[in-house]
Amino acid sequence: MHDVWPTISRELVLLPLFFLPGQKRIDIDRWLRGREENRKLELTDYVLMSWGKSGRTWLRVMMSRYYQQKYAIPEKHMLGFDNYHHMNAAVPRVFFTHGNYLRNYTGNWDDKAEFYGKKIIMLVRDPRDVAVSQFFQWKYRMKRRKKALNWYPPHDAEISVFDFVMNEEAGLPCIIRFFNIWAQELPKVVASIVIRYEDMRQEPAAALHRIFNFLGTPGSDAEIQDAVDYAAYENMKKLEESNAFRSSGARLIPGRKGNPDSYKVRRAKVGGYRDYFDDEQLERIESLVAATLRPDFGYR
Repeated sequence: MHDVWPTISRELVLLPLFFLPGQKRIDIDRWLRGREENRKLELTDYVLMSWGKSGRTWLRVMMSRYYQQKYAIPEKHMLGFDNYHHMNAAVPRVFFTHGNYLRNYTGNWDDKAEFYGKKIIMLVRDPRDVAVSQFFQWKYRMKRRKKALNWYPPHDAEISVFDFVMNEEAGLPCIIRFFNIWAQELPKVVASIVIRYEDMRQEPAAALHRIFNFLGTPGSDAEIQDAVDYAAYENMKKLEESNAFRSSGARLIPGRKGNPDSYKVRRAKVGGYRDYFDDEQLERIESLVAATLRPDFGYR
């Protein structure tokens, strides 16, 4: 309940402001969410930073399973900020964030100074795959209000995968800006590790060992492998079908039953973005990446 109250509080503030112009209400909503992000950032032990659709839910399920088994935490709860820490103080507070709203609260749009004193796990994925996956998130899972809040195309817009990917505010250009600023700012934080989704797909146990060593809660090979097996692709699909983490909100719930493109666990394919474009479109996408993306994370 301690993690639900900020959402309830925010909704109570917004309720009497329904008469305000839409953009003003959005600005207030983003400021309130930024204030909550700032509160968590100040309290957290570690930050797990990523852009959406970078494998964060898969990683969160593996981490949840590991801590559940290691510290006898109920399986119905998914790791989220400090909920496991309240159940067992040996589990660190981990702030999972995309950093969407903090700048609306702090007014700092130019760097990541608020994170300099933090230890950060940077989870990255090929931005081309991210952009395509984000299209399906927008089309089948994202609520109307969230689309307006984050400058996505309107709820009922008829837009192709390619047009979405090339969209300045929601697609690849925006993702590239996120990658570039973090490539610039990550060396300035207290400590960090970079986890690439593609490497984690290839060797998930090795990635988990790095993460839990960094978090100060190292595990045995058997403990790590159990978490990997639990979060394997087919079992993740089953967990989503059965709503196994119902107490953790809508993170792992299908958007539309029976529609595989509406599932949180969709394809998990490395390089799958190529399946959605013709040669001319692919050439434009690759040219954009070559011209604008810094090479730091290895996706040039």
